[in-house]
Amino acid sequence: MNDSLKYQQVMCDFIENLGISVIHKRLTHETFLPGLDLGPNCIYLDPEKLLYPGDLLHEAGHLAVTTAAQRVAVGSDALELPWPTDGEEIAAVLWSYAAARHLGVPLDVVFHPNGYKNDANWLIDSFRQGQFVGLPLLQWMGLCFDESNAALHQTQPFPVMQKWLRD
Repeated sequence: MNDSLKYQQVMCDFIENLGISVIHKRLTHETFLPGLDLGPNCIYLDPEKLLYPGDLLHEAGHLAVTTAAQRVAVGSDALELPWPTDGEEIAAVLWSYAAARHLGVPLDVVFHPNGYKNDANWLIDSFRQGQFVGLPLLQWMGLCFDESNAALHQTQPFPVMQKWLRD
């Protein structure tokens, strides 16, 4: 099994274990990311069209930082718009970074050069320097702690997550 398929399987297993379904399905419509689409608490994956396996973590991040009530409405008329908000986009980026670190997936698999509006290298450099734009939002969502709050709670700071899904 090549590294790309190995990482894809690791990410799919992780996402499924969180309670987000990964449904293999032939996608015949245009999607924002090749081979991926989102539905109610699920990711539709067309392995034949998927170009960047790391996109799985980013899409899972979108679902994870969305409230539980909204997560089950994704892909339906019940979803409150706009979705995702700019804040949720930033939170999904940080969430996918934490997930990559947790899983041991190389950052350049998730933050590939053909994504993130050509800012993938900047994001990786920022993360390596401990600069986590949007961390207060992820903490407000109840998913992690910054260094000072982690010390107060006697736990590990971000990128260690306290929980992976927003209530």
